Order: sequence, then C-alpha cells, then structure tokens
Amino acid sequence: MTETLLITGAELVGTDRADIIVEDGSIVEIGTGLSRTGARVIDADGLVALPGLVDLHTHLREPGYEASETILTGTRAAAAGGFTAVFAMPNTSPVADSAGVVEQELALGEAAGYATVQPIGAVTVGQQGERLAELGAMANSRAKVRVFSDDGFCVFDPLIMRRALEYVKAFGGVIAQHAQDPRLTEGAQMNEGVVSAELGLAGWPAVAEESIIARDVLLAEHVGSRLHVCHLSTAGSVDIIRWAKKRGIQVTAEVTPHHLLLTDELVRGYDARYKVNPPLRREEDVLAVREGLADGTIDIVATDHAPHPSESKACEWQAAANGMVGLESALRVVHQSMVQTGLLEWRDVARVMSTAPARIGMLDGHGTPLEVGRPAQITLYDPSVNGTFTADDLRGRSENSPYLGRELPGRVEWTIHGGVVTLAAGTVAAELNGACGALSDRRVSK
Repeated sequence: MTETLLITGAELVGTDRADIIVEDGSIVEIGTGLSRTGARVIDADGLVALPGLVDLHTHLREPGYEASETILTGTRAAAAGGFTAVFAMPNTSPVADSAGVVEQELALGEAAGYATVQPIGAVTVGQQGERLAELGAMANSRAKVRVFSDDGFCVFDPLIMRRALEYVKAFGGVIAQHAQDPRLTEGAQMNEGVVSAELGLAGWPAVAEESIIARDVLLAEHVGSRLHVCHLSTAGSVDIIRWAKKRGIQVTAEVTPHHLLLTDELVRGYDARYKVNPPLRREEDVLAVREGLADGTIDIVATDHAPHPSESKACEWQAAANGMVGLESALRVVHQSMVQTGLLEWRDVARVMSTAPARIGMLDGHGTPLEVGRPAQITLYDPSVNGTFTADDLRGRSENSPYLGRELPGRVEWTIHGGVVTLAAGTVAAELNGACGALSDRRVSK
C-alpha cells in the first residue's frame, strides 16, 4: 500500500511551479496551494520535477556475477540516481537467452522494489553469435521481452543479424547492437589515435564501430525492422545515424554520460577506472556526440552501468576489465555536459533520459508526462548545488566510477517509483520488500 504524497513547489521540467498530490501510485492532482490531510509532505522548492528516469542499458550482473552487483544493489543505485526503471543486459551466468532466466530477473526486480527491472534478452545462444536464442519464448514470457542484445559482443555475422531483425519484426521488437568489429579491435586497449601512439597501447579505431553501424542500418532498411545502436561514441557514427534517419530507416541510438564528458587524454595516467568499451574518444568525438544528442540524431542517454569488483580494476591497464558504474552520476553528468553548456533544457533531459528510453524499450507506465492520471514515476533534482563526487555517493556493490574526486553539479533529492519513495532527501530507502513490484503486472507493450 502506497502512502499519499504532497509535493510542494516543484518546477515542472524547469518551467511552471506547482504542487503534486500522489495517491495509490498515481498523480491525482496538480495545482498551486494544494493540501491533503495526512499526506507526507515533500518540500520541492527549487527542485526540478522530471518523469522518473529510465536507463535502457544497465548491467545488474545477477545471476552469476553477484560479487560485482546484484539486482537489489543495482536498483538501489538506480534509485539514488533518480531512475525508476532499468533495462538489464543479458551478459549474466547463465546468459539471459531463455524465458526462465528473464523471468527470474523480473521476479528479483519485483522483490527488491527500488525500480522496475525489464530484462533484455540475448540475440544469440550464450551470446556466442552462432544461432538465434529463444527470442519468441522470451517475448511471450511473463517478462515480455522486446529488446534483444548481445551487448559486450557484436552480432558480427550479417546473416544472423538479418535473421534477428526479421524475427523481432513480427512482434515489434528491437535489436540493440554493440557495434564493434572484433577483427579490427583484436587486442585493443584504448581509442586509436595520438594518445595511443604515444603510450604504445593497441588502438580501438573509430571505423570498427562505424562500419558495423553502417552495415546494420542497411540491414534494418532491407528488412524493414527496428535497430538500436548501443553506446555510440564517434563523430563518424553520428554522421551515419543522421544519414540513416534522413533516409527513413528505423534506427535509434544512445550515448553514455562518460562519452559526453571524458576523453582519451585521461588514459595517460593508466588509471583503469577510465578503461571502457567502447573506449573514451577524442575531444572532437565528445563535441560531436553532444551535438548529435542536442539535435536529436542521438535519441537517448543510457548509462552502460558496468560494475566490477575492485581487483578487476586495481591492476595493470592491460589486465583490467572494461566498464564504469554510472547510475548514480548520470543525471549530474548530463547536467554538466549538456545543460550547463546550453545544449539541452530540462524538458530535453526529460525526453532523452525518460520519455524516449521508455518508448524505445516499449515500457508501459514509465516516461510519461507528469500529469493527472499518470503513474507517479517522479525524480526531484536540485540543480543549484555543486559537490565532489565520492564513494559515499555510490549505492551499488562496486566503486569503479570515473568521477570519484570530480566536481559535479546538482543532486538527486527524491525518487518516487509508482508512488513509493525510494530516495528521500538523498537517502535511499532502507527496505521496500517489493512495495513497487506489485504496482503493475504489465510492463511492456505488445
């Protein structure tokens, strides 16, 4: 049973100030000077009210890699970052390539209660790239999977990619591609360029990403199906997506917060917190992906939250694992890289971090405007403060954040998931016992 909430003085996507009353998991009234006997009052003066954030690209690691993260700890991190829904990538053990595994993930998310967990199914069995996984069975399961990806591995065989696009077209699904030519990136340690040459590290060339995207948008056009490009990172990739959209191809793309802010110059210190796939790119690429996000070529921001235990990062660069945690810092990085630079307004942030991710992932009950009758998925953010990002800001199991010690603007103050407060004045709720999980039996559109 959810409590009645009275949110006072919130700035609705950076424009009008209003009070919001939440009852039974929904927004029931918006106006000024509102009151409600017995309601829990949330003072939102100076806070921006956004629809609850949705992350289309999260690694929760469970089942199989619980030393890095669990669905419970990962969704606590999500709540701390203002997220009310996350899409869980399939590179677990066992791989999420069957109805049984995705239903297990769904159930664990419901039990935790901090955020809606929508599983993403693998495209191929075991993410091996050899034969299609049980796409139909996962789509028809209780998890109602609509997004499929072998993320961490490229679906490199063009025939397998074509067949996957054809299969998901039948139920309106989408293939989310990790665009990386494995032959062009054998042994790669960082972005190929001036810095890699100076450091003597094997380079990850931009063309390894761009060539796969070019191939796949043409396959999507040929099949008439939907393609989503994961963690786009180069200026050339932006150009290809822009061309494909002008051509009318059904393609969407995401960029991570770290590719909006960080460059390959950080690798000079050999700090493995900056080792990620795709790698941090040049300043020119950072500026290009920012522009692509601003003009709508890139549809969304997705965290690619990738937790690892400390021993996987506290080692020499070549042996370190790829990946960064990003749920708790994502909104603050977007604030710095896109809002403070004048490239996005808060209404645009709502679009790229909530509305569009929910639409691409076909997730019901999320990404909707803050209006009467809508589910109460709400993030309250204070844009006026600045602070050093520290380990105390992390709520997951791993600490491999590239932002530790960095000054970032803003702070997520409150997260409300289906009418349930999961983050209160910056503090994650201690225990929810699945309070949010039962609010909606149906999570994905047909």
